[in-house]
Amino acid sequence: QVQLVESGGDLVQPGGSLRLSCVASGSVYSIPVMGWYHQAPGKERELVATATTGGTTNYADSVKGRFSISRENAKNTVYLQMNSLKPEDTAVYYCKFVVVTTRYLEVWGQGTLVTVSS
Repeated sequence: QVQLVESGGDLVQPGGSLRLSCVASGSVYSIPVMGWYHQAPGKERELVATATTGGTTNYADSVKGRFSISRENAKNTVYLQMNSLKPEDTAVYYCKFVVVTTRYLEVWGQGTLVTVSS
């Protein structure tokens, strides 16, 4: 069974930075896609960023130029570096991996809360 564990959420002032981490445990053959999503109170879960094994990254328009996603494949880990944080970035951040075991699976983490407030 593959599980994801996020960490790094915190309370930060506007303009500040945070780095989120998400690590997969369990037996996987590969992880073609690693991604981050967020869900603000009263809103639907939305894509923040994704990264493939081939090095392709994709970002939501709202975070381009401020957030950066990176992978550490040897550790089955993905990071989200968040800079110039804004109050509207406040949300629960979830990682999602597309993993290959004996088949393709989508696995979600439990979420980590990021609060941007003065």
